[in-house]
Amino acid sequence: MSTHRASISDLAAQLNLSVSTVSRALSDHSRISDATKKRVWELARALNYQPNQLAAALRKGRSNTLGVVVPHIDGQFFALVVKGIETIANQAGFNVMICQSNEDAAQEQKNVETLVNAQVDGILLSLSLSTHDYRYLEDVRRRDIPLVFFDRALESTDVSAVVLDDYLGGYEAVCHLIEQGCRHIAHLGGPQHLNICRNRYQGYADALRHYNIPVDDNLVHFSDLSMQDGRQGMELLLSQAPQVDAVFSCNDLALVGAMQIVKRRGLRIPQDVALAGFSNELFDSLTEPMLTSVDQRCEEMGRTAVQLLLEMIHEGVSKVAPRQVVLQPKLLIRESSQRSGVLLPNQMAS
Repeated sequence: MSTHRASISDLAAQLNLSVSTVSRALSDHSRISDATKKRVWELARALNYQPNQLAAALRKGRSNTLGVVVPHIDGQFFALVVKGIETIANQAGFNVMICQSNEDAAQEQKNVETLVNAQVDGILLSLSLSTHDYRYLEDVRRRDIPLVFFDRALESTDVSAVVLDDYLGGYEAVCHLIEQGCRHIAHLGGPQHLNICRNRYQGYADALRHYNIPVDDNLVHFSDLSMQDGRQGMELLLSQAPQVDAVFSCNDLALVGAMQIVKRRGLRIPQDVALAGFSNELFDSLTEPMLTSVDQRCEEMGRTAVQLLLEMIHEGVSKVAPRQVVLQPKLLIRESSQRSGVLLPNQMAS
């Protein structure tokens, strides 16, 4: 048997048939005789012919492919969201095309344009840190391409999205730090135009107010939340407010950077400075001490988002009302914040 991957033209030439006849025979068209179908399929197997499923789907106006745009696949969060997406998509007979914006708005727009040109059946999108202009998405809307946001969403009532209750996650994390005896709690925050960062900051601020602790601007540092940002932010916070006794970070990566500075200063964790983050990254259990963090229900977010998208694909965009699904966070308390030795029953780390 030949190892050459034959084309439909090769089959047509050897059988002295037209390409259209061979194509119809391969798709079991009723106008093609059984004898011709048999000849075509026997040669197709002999020549190791594999049909181009994407081309066939595009001819029918469907690609059986879903497009996914993520800011990055560093760390655990987006990788697990994609895992959840692929699980449900594959079960439904769809392939998944994944693009990274690398937190760049221009690249995000190119990603979406590429997916539109590839005639994907729907798009799942998590916005980049630098995206401020959303007008490019109007082309997706005009073409009636199903679109579902996840995690970082466009804040509008006429879009479908799956997000975490980031406000509650931030609120519970800071309440926990206060209950451990912390009173000068710093915040490493992210860009405030992003819903997730703004909501986590609001949860931080409201938790302080609930305990009659004033929000001190000297204890808040906003950045893009890289590890280097965490280091620089912690240096600045400690220079402005050496009384800092806890840090709540908008993500775990910046918190690791902050941890490095705390240790470099000779401060003990959690006795001198307690730490809590957001995302429940894989490395949280590998640091010393292990990091307290808010779990974001990654795979569930991916599964829920793709289920919304499939509903829109099957029913039609115009027939499905926009839906916003809000998942509940779970605070996982570990050594970096645990001063009192008491874990609340609903906050036990699994």
